[in-house]
Amino acid sequence: MNVWDTSERKLLARTVADFTERELVPNLPEWEAQGLVPREVHKKAAELGLLEIGFPASAGGSGDIIDTLTVAEAILGAGGSTGLCAALFTHGIALPHIVRAGDPSQMERYVRPTLAGEKIGSLAITEPDAGSDVASIATTARLEGDHYLVNGSKTYITSGFRADFVVAAVRTGGPGSRGVSLLIIDKDTPGFTVTRKLDKMGWLCSDTAELSFVDVTVPAGNLVGEEGTGFRQIMENFETERLTMAAQAAASARRCLALTMEWVSTRESFGSKLSSHQVVRHKVAEMARQVAVATTFVHQVVEDYAAGASDRARIAMAKNTAVYALDFVSQEAVQLHGGAGFMRGTEVERHYRDARVMGIGGGTNEIMNEIIARMLGL
Repeated sequence: MNVWDTSERKLLARTVADFTERELVPNLPEWEAQGLVPREVHKKAAELGLLEIGFPASAGGSGDIIDTLTVAEAILGAGGSTGLCAALFTHGIALPHIVRAGDPSQMERYVRPTLAGEKIGSLAITEPDAGSDVASIATTARLEGDHYLVNGSKTYITSGFRADFVVAAVRTGGPGSRGVSLLIIDKDTPGFTVTRKLDKMGWLCSDTAELSFVDVTVPAGNLVGEEGTGFRQIMENFETERLTMAAQAAASARRCLALTMEWVSTRESFGSKLSSHQVVRHKVAEMARQVAVATTFVHQVVEDYAAGASDRARIAMAKNTAVYALDFVSQEAVQLHGGAGFMRGTEVERHYRDARVMGIGGGTNEIMNEIIARMLGL
């Protein structure tokens, strides 16, 4: 037994798998067609206590990062998708900054209702001219008495279409990282507009939007932490976001492997099962090797992080290891499924589409390699 395999986490995983098979998977094709996950699904997940996992007890939460990833892995293992995880658990990137800042009013107005499934929050950082370069954001928030006046735009914002509020990166000071702050902006504030809902290659059930702010008046009390600390706050949460994406990528690869093993063991070609062909067996063997390496390494890095031994370079390695494994395994899964794998609506086809964003979100593969290179002294 290890920390991922305790009786409590086995029960949690089984509960989540049952919920996924009963409430999520049957509706996933419809949600992908609609381009969003209905709000009532958040309420159902909250009633099971799933939304609170990974947040401190002071915020109404429970469990730790291993519990959080146990939930995600169980969803994926039961036939869910990373797009579904992105939509249902978008609060995992929207709330941590507010929780760390610890403002009682913000906790009551935003954190607790979101963990209860009553509100949906979103993190708004990326802009048309500033993606990974967070220090270059141009959206401004000028303090005028007891409020900020916000002007600018955001793009590629996960859950931006459904969100009741966004935690937005804004420029309250001069150029560079020290001028960046975080500000909570309610969706119903005059001047705040969802410019358009974006269509994507994958993550079809996770709504993504462009946002516009034109003279949006935001109370000064909605500032998260102190002015000028936004960049640091964002960087602090990148580690958990990257570990989450690494674990989800590895879990998706495991699911693709399981689906492929079932397929080649039952599908016949030229009078014999696909698994009787050496080329097929060797493909599956390599898929299994990469899944095992990615899972083992990601779990070890997560365990180290949970124990307080954070290492940015190893986290970057874990993310890229899992992403590269998923790229390979999902590609081979579709190939071995043949024409069925190419059909929209089959599960391996969904994982193949969704896999593409994993090497982009939370920091691209190239940025991860730059972090690793710096660790190597290059």
